[in-house]
Amino acid sequence: MALSKLKKLFADEEDNLMGTEDEYYSVSEDDALKEADKVGNKMILMEPRAYSESQQIADHLKNRNSVVVNLKRVTSAQAKRIIDFLSGCCYSIGGKMENIGVGIYLCTPKNVNIQGKISNDPEKTKPEESEIEW
Repeated sequence: MALSKLKKLFADEEDNLMGTEDEYYSVSEDDALKEADKVGNKMILMEPRAYSESQQIADHLKNRNSVVVNLKRVTSAQAKRIIDFLSGCCYSIGGKMENIGVGIYLCTPKNVNIQGKISNDPEKTKPEESEIEW
């Protein structure tokens, strides 16, 4: 009699496990992506071609997503306006904006911490003649 109770107990647990697995796989990919957008765990890569696209970048930041912005496809005047706009956006949401390359910026919301530095000085990245071992 005790053996039948044990079988029933383990059978119920197995059914419960299958139920949660079925629930896990019943979520569509679109629903999972929508949920990921709400959480703000994306890294967005953008190459704006005009100043008007900077609002789209700001919207990603408002949704707590990080954005890498490549400004090599805009004029220097447009790039300056975009940088000014995005730095204001980052400031207003408590985020940060870091230059990670020539014309490339990383914009992050408050929920993302940036660690480390990338040197943009080409002369500091080259080893000295005396440092090279032949």
